[in-house]
Amino acid sequence: MSGAPAPDPGADPRTAQLSERLTAVRRRIASAAEAAGRGADLPQLIVVTKFHPAADVARLASLGVTDVGENRDQEAAEKAAELSALALRWHFIGQLQTNKAKSVVRYAAAVHSVDRPQLATALAKAIAVEQDSTGRDDLGCFIQVSLADDADGNRGGALPATVPELAAQLADAPGLRLAGVMAVAPLGAPPEPAFEKLAGIAAALRADFPQASGISAGMSQDLEAAIRHGATHLRIGSDILGPRPAVR
Repeated sequence: MSGAPAPDPGADPRTAQLSERLTAVRRRIASAAEAAGRGADLPQLIVVTKFHPAADVARLASLGVTDVGENRDQEAAEKAAELSALALRWHFIGQLQTNKAKSVVRYAAAVHSVDRPQLATALAKAIAVEQDSTGRDDLGCFIQVSLADDADGNRGGALPATVPELAAQLADAPGLRLAGVMAVAPLGAPPEPAFEKLAGIAAALRADFPQASGISAGMSQDLEAAIRHGATHLRIGSDILGPRPAVR
């Protein structure tokens, strides 16, 4: 981690609270993986820390969390800079404007919301400049897929029919690493059909791009369904951090 000793959870009520919630979520993940016949094949837990203070992220790091997710560039950039001494991987999970690409590539290990060619182009240009300057690793890119035809309401993403073309663009771009697909289960419907559909899209993608093995799916309310359908990355916020603080 940062080299600093881990705080004693008993000495800080908030750390103790986070430790308890984190343990409960990890148990849910392990139970769901066992029930799905996945055994020790556990998905990567990404703790979504949006709207919560950097102090909470530091507490999570002291508890063994390595991957955190943010959906607003300004907030993410500030936290990443403040916590740069910690061994954290930052995942950008929100809708991303092309003019934020230069900022995001300075701190993010992965972007889970690549949903259009223009954004892929902006990220490719930004990562080229950043790698020339800092030598950073390639940027992991998940294609966010819209599953909105399963329910009312659109939670963003590329149409399934456009995934192959977008995948080819990402795979061909130096500095970008095609990581797989991401989706949010549509509102107002059971998550199972959506995640089953996503698994099919992911399988088709892997047939053409074997390296694109990731499925970023599942949040606090539907992680079990996501694990049953092959999720490799879970994005869990409220069940660990509690309700969001009021937005400043």
